[in-house]
Amino acid sequence: MVAVIEAQPIDDHTLRVRFDDGVEREVDLSDVMWGPMGEPLKDPEFFRQVSVDSGLRTVTWPNGFDLDPEVLHGDYEPMPPPTASD
Repeated sequence: MVAVIEAQPIDDHTLRVRFDDGVEREVDLSDVMWGPMGEPLKDPEFFRQVSVDSGLRTVTWPNGFDLDPEVLHGDYEPMPPPTASD
């Protein structure tokens, strides 16, 4: 399992993420900015409060929102937001 070792916001919805296997990616998180945990990330000031949790080995925000490092790495695709028909 990969671990995030560094993350920096590069705009209002994108992070530059570095992993322990040497891979570095720019990850657009606009698709996860929904729901009670993801919605606060739409606030640019809140989005910039990203940090790396060494225990979880991934990015996290002050409200407890975190993302699977495998998804950030690009090994899996995140689930789309629910639609009205779901």
